[in-house]
Amino acid sequence: MHELSLAHGIVEQAAEAAVKAKAERVVSVQLKVGRLAGVEPGALLFCYDLVAKGTPLEGSRLEILDLPLVVWCAHCLKEVELPGVQSFRCPTCGTPCGEIRQGRELEIASLEIEP
Repeated sequence: MHELSLAHGIVEQAAEAAVKAKAERVVSVQLKVGRLAGVEPGALLFCYDLVAKGTPLEGSRLEILDLPLVVWCAHCLKEVELPGVQSFRCPTCGTPCGEIRQGRELEIASLEIEP
């Protein structure tokens, strides 16, 4: 379960940011997660609550912002959103697309804190 180590890293980074901002506690953490990040949201939420205990993040919400898979279609000359990760073909013209523009992210987007 690599979600436990991911949750630990998220809590660690968010706690450091809260200390720098002189925050009493963190209310929520918004996390961008791309479809290809290999993260199970339910497991991450469970692990987050465990890891946050005893930190400025205890009782905070982890809000997962699910990012779709977006690729560049060289035939259509535009970015297209793929309906899933099973086929990397443009949904408009059917051309294979290998240039991923979005979908691998795993990053903290923002924190809501109490000063």
